[in-house]
Amino acid sequence: MTNVYLKKKVSRRIENGHPWVFANEVGTVDGPLDGGDIVSLFTHDKKFIGKGYANPKSQILVRLLTRKKEEEINDQFFYNRIQSAWEYRQKIGYTENCRLIFGEADWMPALIIDKFNDYFVLQTLALGMDKWKPAIVAALQAIFKPKGIYERNDVPVRELEGLPQIKGFLSDPFDTRIIINENGLKFYVDIENGQKTGYFLDQQDNRRAIQHIVKGADVLGAFTYTGTFEIHAAHYGAKSVLGLDISPSAVEQANQNAALNGYADRCRFEAVNAFDVLKAWAKEGRQYDVVMLDPPAFTKSRETIQKAITGYKEINLRGMKLIKPGGFLVTTSCTNLVQPDLFLEIIQMAAKDAKRTLRQVVYQTQASDHPIVWGQENTHYLKFLIVQVV
Repeated sequence: MTNVYLKKKVSRRIENGHPWVFANEVGTVDGPLDGGDIVSLFTHDKKFIGKGYANPKSQILVRLLTRKKEEEINDQFFYNRIQSAWEYRQKIGYTENCRLIFGEADWMPALIIDKFNDYFVLQTLALGMDKWKPAIVAALQAIFKPKGIYERNDVPVRELEGLPQIKGFLSDPFDTRIIINENGLKFYVDIENGQKTGYFLDQQDNRRAIQHIVKGADVLGAFTYTGTFEIHAAHYGAKSVLGLDISPSAVEQANQNAALNGYADRCRFEAVNAFDVLKAWAKEGRQYDVVMLDPPAFTKSRETIQKAITGYKEINLRGMKLIKPGGFLVTTSCTNLVQPDLFLEIIQMAAKDAKRTLRQVVYQTQASDHPIVWGQENTHYLKFLIVQVV
């Protein structure tokens, strides 16, 4: 096995638990190094750190899989990791629908597996993980005997690893439009063509958090995607719910989801640009009891972080202007680079410009099947906030 040695003057981030080794942190490499190879990582003075897969064409040269010298990286290793992840989800109460593998947080860098009832969707986002795809699929088949497995590797980040964007069946073909249950509601999930893996499981706990503030309320939701927050609002007793999204196909599915749950009479969706509409409606003096904002990530690079900050401030400012005094703002950010302190600071800046005072009701992160590992910022990406706007 090829050995990789860190530079002498490198931070202790890797030794302290972070699984990523950047190319500029490596001093020497002893042996051949081909993309996807399993290598051993050592400090500059030859103290063993761990084993992982390498890609000399990537900025992240090594991603660690284990810190145990005696642990072999083979098919059984992946079976054991997936079994362990499943046991963890069962212990914390996520069984029907869950993120089964959350990359680094489950010590499986660049692997995402979502479980929708008896169907699984996976993403192998790095070359080293992609090489083990047959072992991963075999483990899923052995542990779960699923009705179907689908890969959603149609993501640009794979190209940074020299991988093509692809999607398709990893099992016998099946109908990729399924129905899942969440919090007593039913939702269509389009595994093949929906965003990411077809559905945002990370908000399933947060969707329950709105149940008290929406009773009897007129609710406006922006960036609704397929309408999950809005349909929860109707389910929890909202008087009227209007959801906005720029995607006509998402709006079509959202309206179908409303009808599926019997709420089409008071929960409807429109395909519009939420940025423009929020601004126009504020000028018109429209008012709602609850405004919910669940936008997509505004940036994935540090170079455009200021643009993201400006975007979050603007939509929250516009949202606050549409809220009746004493009403509530439900707002989220899934931009990993906007960490919690910065997110809350942005909301406060928006409130100042809107000349409104905020009272915090709830602050939460992603659902616990997307575990946060302290010291690894990329595992702590979702911020969910409910404030009263007075």
